[in-house]
Amino acid sequence: MKLFIFGLGYTAGFYAAQAVAHFDQVTGTTRAPQGEAIGRVRMLPFDGAAEAVDARLRRALQEADALLVSAGPDAMGDPVLRRLEAEIAAAPRLKKIVYLSTIGVYGDHGGHWIDESAEARPSNARSRTRLEVEAQWLALGARAGKPVYVLRLSGIYGPGRNVLVKLREGTAKRLVKPGQVFNRIHVADIASAIDACLLSDTPAGIYNVTDDEPAPPQDVVLYAAILLGVAPPPEQDFVAAELTPMARSFYGENKRVSNMRMKADLGVELAFPTFREGIAALAAQGEGR
Repeated sequence: MKLFIFGLGYTAGFYAAQAVAHFDQVTGTTRAPQGEAIGRVRMLPFDGAAEAVDARLRRALQEADALLVSAGPDAMGDPVLRRLEAEIAAAPRLKKIVYLSTIGVYGDHGGHWIDESAEARPSNARSRTRLEVEAQWLALGARAGKPVYVLRLSGIYGPGRNVLVKLREGTAKRLVKPGQVFNRIHVADIASAIDACLLSDTPAGIYNVTDDEPAPPQDVVLYAAILLGVAPPPEQDFVAAELTPMARSFYGENKRVSNMRMKADLGVELAFPTFREGIAALAAQGEGR
């Protein structure tokens, strides 16, 4: 089997490194590859703003059995659909499509528990575009008879991208907004969810890919500091803190996101069900030292 990946960023790059064990060929894209391959992952250029699409990319799509889309939308929508929607729909060997989205499409739910049946009410243009793109991928799958899995990811962390690293670099903040919680997900558990979609007979549709325990962000920073044996940064009142507009917008959304459908229908067993297991494992691997 052959896997094609649009957008070889942090999450898709992590998945690609292990997907070579399951697929005969893995091809990924970046806007300007630094070489022809990263390990065993073949690299091709793709830029949604460019006038032309590389002929090698078109051929690889025709040969792909599975497609993972991790390239985010731009101001004009989804760059992959804009350039290649018809070719993806007609790809003769393509059997499954996974689109990586975000729980940001739900917007604010006042800290209540929600699942995939909850109303999506995105609070900013970025999340509204995501929701529109989700619908476009699902519609493509329905027209072409190809199962499409939309994975709504919570806050991603893992090797090299975590609170332990931020503590080491001195950029961690312990912001306090009463009642605020966030869900998180370790990148390895995202990989397990993608595997469940692409490598097993599971129902297509929308899935929340998130941990079991939405938690206040200041608690996560404190836990990580204790593991490293360092003093945690002082607590800061969210209202008075200096934040970028994007960072402040994250705190405007408060929800507890359920992963029960992911567990029941995809059969995913989380290796890191809460931030404690995930951060402890990263610390044991030397992160933050």
